[in-house]
Amino acid sequence: MDWLITNHIGGIAIGICTFLIIGMFHPIVIKAEYYFGTRCWWWFLVLGIAGIIGSVLVNDLLIASLLGVFAFSSFWSIKEIFEQRERVLKGWFPMNPKREQEYR
Repeated sequence: MDWLITNHIGGIAIGICTFLIIGMFHPIVIKAEYYFGTRCWWWFLVLGIAGIIGSVLVNDLLIASLLGVFAFSSFWSIKEIFEQRERVLKGWFPMNPKREQEYR
C-alpha cells in the first residue's frame, strides 16, 4: 500500500475501486429483485452497517475508504431495489414468473 502513496496514485486507486464497487451493485440489485423481490432490502442494510463498522475499525485509509464506499452503495441499493420493482412493473426488466402474484 505504501507504493500507492509513494507514487501518488492512491486517489486513482480509490476512484477505480469506487467505480467497480458501484458497477458491481447494479446487477446485484437486478438479480436480487428478480429472485427475492423487495423483501431482501434488509440484506443491503446489514451489509451497509457491516461496511461502516469495518470502515471505522480499519486503520488503512485506502481500505477504510473502500469499505465506506461499499457501505453507502449498500444503503443506496435499498432505494434501488424498490425502484427496480417499479422498472419491472413498467416492463423495462423481466418479471420472475414464479413471483408474478407479487406484482399485482
